[in-house]
Amino acid sequence: MIELYTAPTPNGYKASIALEEMAIPYQVHPIDLSTGAQRDPAFLRICPNGRIPAIVDKEQDDLALFESGAIMIYLAEKCGRFLPTDVKGRSRVIQWLMFQMGGIGPMMGQANVFYRYFPEKIQPAIDRYQAEGRRLFEVLNNRLGESEYLAGDYSIADMANWSWVRTHRWSGIDIEGLDHLSRWMGAIAERPGAQRGVKVPVDIAEIMDAKREEDAEEFSRRARTMVLGAQSPEP
Repeated sequence: MIELYTAPTPNGYKASIALEEMAIPYQVHPIDLSTGAQRDPAFLRICPNGRIPAIVDKEQDDLALFESGAIMIYLAEKCGRFLPTDVKGRSRVIQWLMFQMGGIGPMMGQANVFYRYFPEKIQPAIDRYQAEGRRLFEVLNNRLGESEYLAGDYSIADMANWSWVRTHRWSGIDIEGLDHLSRWMGAIAERPGAQRGVKVPVDIAEIMDAKREEDAEEFSRRARTMVLGAQSPEP
């Protein structure tokens, strides 16, 4: 049994999608980021960095893991799926996973801060992060013009990148003309595991799509509190 500590953010959904796709039994412990629950001493013993997601593997003497990418690799190795064992295949998946962790996630996260949460509209910062996000999307689009999925077969690299890219409207990043990216996004959205994973601990799809303005503003207000209070928002 896996104990999952998470919140409704792209990084949190990476872990829950992986668990659902891999059919690994787990129990959810929601972490309310707006109240600072991520800084609770009990949680910090599991995740010293005070971020979600984190897991505890009860079958491995309560082994605790933090950092979403490390969690996904661990779970893939645990179940023997979605991460090839051959050198080339494994390397390809990890490269695209790191692409999300080092590029897509940080750039979209900063776009969220300056476009949605920061009280002052600093347009050069907004433009910079949205433009870099679009550039990274174009990298994905080019790759997906060569391959159905990022590393050949569907893998944890697709789960990780999709968890972020699907929220592009919230970051203000346009995907017009990125046909291969759109095809890939739609294909993953049809997967039952992905559909279940983005509902853990709650589904905020309509808010992230900015379809309900009142909910979107409340979500932004709560995130703004985290940005100004802790200087460490979870997008």
